[in-house]
Amino acid sequence: MNSRQGIGMTSRRTRERMINRLIEQGISSHKILDAMRNVPRHLFMDDALASRAYEDTALPIGHGQTISQPYIVAKMTELLIDQRQLKNVLEIGTGCGYQTAVLADLIEHVNTVERIYPLYKQAKDRLWELDIRNVSYLHSDGGWGWEAKAPFDGILVAAAPPEIPEKLLEQLAVGGIMLIPIGRERGVQELQRVVRTESGYEIESLEPVSFVPFLSGRS
Repeated sequence: MNSRQGIGMTSRRTRERMINRLIEQGISSHKILDAMRNVPRHLFMDDALASRAYEDTALPIGHGQTISQPYIVAKMTELLIDQRQLKNVLEIGTGCGYQTAVLADLIEHVNTVERIYPLYKQAKDRLWELDIRNVSYLHSDGGWGWEAKAPFDGILVAAAPPEIPEKLLEQLAVGGIMLIPIGRERGVQELQRVVRTESGYEIESLEPVSFVPFLSGRS
């Protein structure tokens, strides 16, 4: 465990302020609030930013990527789970691994895909150090999903494409839910919830969000 685990920013009081703020913002699931309380967010960012770990803001993690604000992590997780018991979930955009860790605390198995190799490697090493073992990792173009592990009863996408990738729709199980931000520009995107039915897909627009763009390829 990282040595920063013991310093003031990780105090119970600091984390409880974040939890109380999430409750005020409408997060009601006790399981998700407990997961947000238990996962040490400060360990998923550089030392220089760790003191801001429990603020309700997105922060840079390098390579043009960010760690999402706690509210967005909690909200997307709550919408994805929707009082269900999920066994097999796909995350597109591992990033620093924070959202992955929160999902892993709530779901039987998480499959996570990251296109930027240094982030993929760093997140994999960090979650291993935190003794999180119910995660599989893939360095790949997120638009392709992870066909070998499909179908998924949940898909969470942490970057915004202009439209929903067809491959991800195909890999969603009937009854499964996908949470994905859609839009070409940061600040003018919307979070969409996709439910696969026996006959097709139901898509609901939820709220404005701001995510990094969904890029193709690997790096």
